Amino acid sequence: MSAADHHANQACSVTCAVVTVSDTRTRETDKGGSLIVDRLTTSGHQVVGYEIVPDDPVIIRQHIENLCAKGCDAIILTGGTGIAQRDTTYEAILPLIEKKLDGFAELFRMLSFEEIGPLAMLSRAVAGTRGKTLIFSLPGSPNAVQLAMDRLILPVLPHAVGLLRT
Repeated sequence: MSAADHHANQACSVTCAVVTVSDTRTRETDKGGSLIVDRLTTSGHQVVGYEIVPDDPVIIRQHIENLCAKGCDAIILTGGTGIAQRDTTYEAILPLIEKKLDGFAELFRMLSFEEIGPLAMLSRAVAGTRGKTLIFSLPGSPNAVQLAMDRLILPVLPHAVGLLRT
């Protein structure tokens, strides 16, 4: 199979939902979520939802299940991936993921290490698929969001969604 054949099913525009997990952020103070929305729309993708949900595993899980049921191509979460007691995004979404994309977390932490050193190991960023939906869970830091979006997610998003659609 040639590279052209491999990329033939690449999606041009992807429908995405953005979810910020936070007990304190509002639309006005949510830099990470608004950065994701901006990067997606600038890249030609459609943002079909943008919500801020509390750091509660039951609420997070229900929200993600609803978005998957609605047929979103990709869901990108920000926040709740650290090790503080209220950081529960990882625990909430891990049971929902059917195929884990280990390479995303490995690359994210490697790139983060280059910027922030050993603190990168405290991130529990994760990605995977549920049915035909990609799920990415990013830290709440705007710098971490920018790194993940620009270096990892946006370059592969159309191709990965194209693979899930086949």
